Amino acid sequence: MRPGPWLRLTALAAAAGTFVAVVSGSAGLGTGHRVLAALALPPLAAVVAAAWILYRPLLVPSVTALILFGLAAAVTAPGLHLALSALAFAASGVVAAATLRGEPVPAGSLRDYVTLTKPRIMTLLLLTGLCGMVVGAGGLPPLWLVAVTMLGLGLACGGASALNHVLDADIDRLMGKRTRSRPVAAGRVPAPSALEFGLALSAASFVLLAAVVNPLTALLALAGNLFYVLVYTRLLKRATPQNIVIGGAAGAVPPLVGWAAATGEVTLPALVLFGVVFLWTPPHFWALALLIKRNYAAAGVPMLPVVRGEDETTKQIVLYTIALVAFTIAPTLWGQFGLVYLVAAIALGGGFLGLAWLLRRERTPARASLLFHYSLLYLALLFVAMALDTVIV
Repeated sequence: MRPGPWLRLTALAAAAGTFVAVVSGSAGLGTGHRVLAALALPPLAAVVAAAWILYRPLLVPSVTALILFGLAAAVTAPGLHLALSALAFAASGVVAAATLRGEPVPAGSLRDYVTLTKPRIMTLLLLTGLCGMVVGAGGLPPLWLVAVTMLGLGLACGGASALNHVLDADIDRLMGKRTRSRPVAAGRVPAPSALEFGLALSAASFVLLAAVVNPLTALLALAGNLFYVLVYTRLLKRATPQNIVIGGAAGAVPPLVGWAAATGEVTLPALVLFGVVFLWTPPHFWALALLIKRNYAAAGVPMLPVVRGEDETTKQIVLYTIALVAFTIAPTLWGQFGLVYLVAAIALGGGFLGLAWLLRRERTPARASLLFHYSLLYLALLFVAMALDTVIV
């Protein structure tokens, strides 16, 4: 089986990155050389991951390239450093050439690849990231910085979502028509192609953000990506009904990414934005889980309504909503936000709490659906209120 275009492009990027590292090292660029060399690491790591999971013939040369690259970074003797870098480039070239061998597999349609990125979910994540930038900057950041950060964050979110499609393909087939028709679960996009796509987007996100924005922003986007894929999807989702409580940290990372892009650091006020999304996630997701409880049960996923029942789930929704509303009002007490935000937080939070309480009293699909859809609007409008409050003041 021949790797698809996404892995071939990633392998070429790794070879190009190591080549640039060799050239910049020979030219004696100092700090510039170290920065350029670091940008070769994400595609190298992505190729190793794909080789380990799917393409074992690529494993030896890709791991060799990565080890040689690491040794070159660790060795300070000029001649040996350059020699190891050159060997790493040679090994990465072998990997790039090897991706051209084998029998091709169907690639899938462009529409299916767009679906893999979960664009509707990504839209909300990008909005919280953008508002995080505005709040962190204390106003409107430069347009070029916004564009690059949103692109990098979008690549990270899309890459994580594509990898989620691969890992969840088996349970997607068991959870009803909505998930059964997803590209990987339905077989329209082969799992190897989706895996390559996800790894390629993730690596591209890190390179773009580290090179153009700053390394902290790139690391935060990568951390959110890995937490969603490895911690939530791979470990927690099928193991505990608290999966979404802990896993919600992944969806709370975009505001930190935006803040770090605007300021170059993550301070305590930035963690307030993280906390808002973190506390919002359980009541939002449990409302959806109530709607598709039977689907989760059929797939053996221990979501709270399946394991603890609807009564306990609605109780937890109310408790988390109370905590969320209180938490969103608190920043006004120490002056982080002003009157515009306070009015929005009280009004939006009152609506959220009212719907949660109605669901607690009347556990019907209509109530759960209303709360779920309102929660999406709630988070979007609350973050817009944060940004407006910052700009107006």
